[in-house]
Amino acid sequence: MADLLEQCVAETLGTSIVRKRPLSGGCIGEVFHLELGDGRGVVAKVDRSVPPRLDIEGYMLRYLAEHSELPVPEVVVSTPAVLLMTFIAGDSQFSGPCQQHAAQLLAALHGVRGKAHGLERDTLIGSLHQPNPWTDSWLDFFRDQRLLHMATHARKEGIMSRALLQRIEGFAADLGQFIQEPEHPSLLHGDVWTTNVLADHGKITGFIDPAVYYGHPEIELAFTTLFSTFGQAFFDAYHALRPIPDGFFEYRRDIYNLYPLLVHARLFGASYLNSVEGTLARLGY
Repeated sequence: MADLLEQCVAETLGTSIVRKRPLSGGCIGEVFHLELGDGRGVVAKVDRSVPPRLDIEGYMLRYLAEHSELPVPEVVVSTPAVLLMTFIAGDSQFSGPCQQHAAQLLAALHGVRGKAHGLERDTLIGSLHQPNPWTDSWLDFFRDQRLLHMATHARKEGIMSRALLQRIEGFAADLGQFIQEPEHPSLLHGDVWTTNVLADHGKITGFIDPAVYYGHPEIELAFTTLFSTFGQAFFDAYHALRPIPDGFFEYRRDIYNLYPLLVHARLFGASYLNSVEGTLARLGY
């Protein structure tokens, strides 16, 4: 790994690594802060899986930078095995002003319109494949490319029982009773939770580790509630900019959080399926 990083830095940046320290985070590979011989400091990710896929993360960060004002790391070098990015200072502690700033940034991001739901290419959420075929209907996209896609793979991997998959399929068949089409497909970061947002001195400094596509803003808002990333200050500020229709907090956020719960079940274990079962039971499935 050291040789891989040193070779990449030498060949692409024409300098050397003076100091390297590990950083936390990242479902794909290992993460480091590098001090370089030319005085720069960068964040490096190294993916030793076969095949490596860090170029997809590089693509997503560049997409957000080119199509929105969301603060993200600048991609310095992007290859399948190595991703070098600018370092963003901050931590994941969010005061009231930080939450209000996050609401402003995400409301602006959700104002970026797509031609349909999906994206020009498939992406990743964590280390998992995330299909993004252009789809006119949000209901169809969420049902087929998010909910059923992730549940089917969880079943194939032995994480989920056949009975639970059948319950999810039954609910998915009735999905139109619970969710509505958005005003327009919105650009989404796709993985907004606590450690993927950085703040410093009362301001959000960056969003990292995206899972980009165009979809309904409510799925993004829902994910922020799953692990209590933001609180009332965020939602008050967001609602003032982009009103959240009735029913989101009562039931739609739980529906949309089925997707990240299934993601977490595949990545971290079947215990997350308890919450999936609870949501289905509350909805009558």
